[in-house]
Amino acid sequence: MQSIAIFCGSSSGNDTHYIESAQLVGEYLAQHDITLVYGGGKVGLMGAVADSALAHGGKVIGVIPQDLVDREIAHEGLTELHVVANMHERKFKMAELADGFIALAGGAGTLEEISEQWTWAQLGIHQKPCAFLNTLGYYDPLIEMIHQMAEKQFTKQIYAEMLINSDSIESIIEAFRNYQAPHAKWTKGTVEP
Repeated sequence: MQSIAIFCGSSSGNDTHYIESAQLVGEYLAQHDITLVYGGGKVGLMGAVADSALAHGGKVIGVIPQDLVDREIAHEGLTELHVVANMHERKFKMAELADGFIALAGGAGTLEEISEQWTWAQLGIHQKPCAFLNTLGYYDPLIEMIHQMAEKQFTKQIYAEMLINSDSIESIIEAFRNYQAPHAKWTKGTVEP
């Protein structure tokens, strides 16, 4: 793993464990020479993970839309900051820069970002791993919903299982190193539900 995209909240949540978890992620990535790719903000968990990676000598690449720069939430101390036109370009650029994707706690934006990368992985647009850092069981209801998708046959079990779920950044990175992408959902000559 050369670089990991982190999707996470622009808020800090209501429990200090979320901030502490984000800081541990930043520290871990820096100490293992893994570049942090993230949304470029200085607020909430986004700011916490970036500040921690930088404080521990890590490389941090931010990708942020111009309108958020205009609202003065861009982090100004990053290794690199890519300013893009809109959210679609942000997600595409982050996907291009990263070798894997981890969702920390967050809101609608975080959920949308990790869901898109999971979808792209299913379709074979990329073969990169996706994970939830499940601090305090934050993603338990979503993991349960994903299992229900497979049970009700709205996704295949192999695609539900490709999502890595752990409360440990160490175990996620280890799983990323051993990740084998499943076959793409829509391959020529096959039709799959």
